[in-house]
Amino acid sequence: MSTDKITCLLNWHATPYHLPLFLAEKLNYFAEEGIKVAILEPNNPSDVTEIIGSGKVDLGCKAMIHTIAGKARGFPIKSIGTLLDEPFTGVVYLASQSGITTDFQSLRGKRIGYVGEFGKIQLDELTRHYGMTPQDYEAVRVGMNVTGAIIRGEIHAGIGLENVQMVELEEWSVQQGRPRDDVRMLRIDELADLGCCCFCSILFIGNESFIANNPDKVRAFMRGVKRGADYMFANPAAAYELFVEMKPHMNSEVNRKIFQRSFRYLSHDLKNVQRDWDKVTKYCKRLDIVNDSFVQNQTNEFLSWTLEPERPAGAVNPTVDTGVLAKCGCKGQAAYVPIEA
Repeated sequence: MSTDKITCLLNWHATPYHLPLFLAEKLNYFAEEGIKVAILEPNNPSDVTEIIGSGKVDLGCKAMIHTIAGKARGFPIKSIGTLLDEPFTGVVYLASQSGITTDFQSLRGKRIGYVGEFGKIQLDELTRHYGMTPQDYEAVRVGMNVTGAIIRGEIHAGIGLENVQMVELEEWSVQQGRPRDDVRMLRIDELADLGCCCFCSILFIGNESFIANNPDKVRAFMRGVKRGADYMFANPAAAYELFVEMKPHMNSEVNRKIFQRSFRYLSHDLKNVQRDWDKVTKYCKRLDIVNDSFVQNQTNEFLSWTLEPERPAGAVNPTVDTGVLAKCGCKGQAAYVPIEA
């Protein structure tokens, strides 16, 4: 059945950092820009690049390293902007019960969880970097629920984000009577001497044929998202309440804390950062994901506003009080209830 709606597939289930996209729908910015957008959530985040590349969905969100890898695999996808810049990413663990320390070799003999195959590629490369082999640890594919797998004891640690899985585990730890700082991270950018964490920047991507055939719709989509982002930065607490109206499960303390932790990473101008693309392309070559002939699949041509100058590598905005916790209305609820993968 044909439709005049643009389809947009998230990289994961709806998460607080997706707020600018949902605001564009909630506040009718997409409609005012002359487009209709259907926001979809994947059953399996590993399928996103293939689904968009096949043309079954027009646009979507995906991490930078997966966007590069998808193109290298022959999926015709391209980044048209950035949603979330440089969240700290690494091996997340509970210090009190995992036996893991700041020494990477403490992962020897441990069960380490990852979401998709490129997480394992990263771990395998790091083991070689630190004088180990991929056989020195047990890789466990846990899908979307690294947090739940750690809580259930299925893995000793897992690859996660500072602004999502660490928040979930911190809230759970407090609930168990343990301190928040029991949750630790071995940051991959520091372990791999990358100089930044931009490989997990969340991008807006699209099917190349759709982009080429519908440039006006793509520009309208990005204008709508930019208006949503502008509203969010100006009114973070009010913006989050609108999100709660669309997604009632966002009215939890843990999701509000994820939003507050994510706020400093959200992109103000939505641009693809050339410095980050260069770093991640080089990293992908090191991981043998792409070769020297790879041409970056990204553009800023659909961003019609003035773009901010690039900041120094690794620079992030300071954490600010967004006001979302003051409006929580969820005191007494469980801080974190693990979601089955």
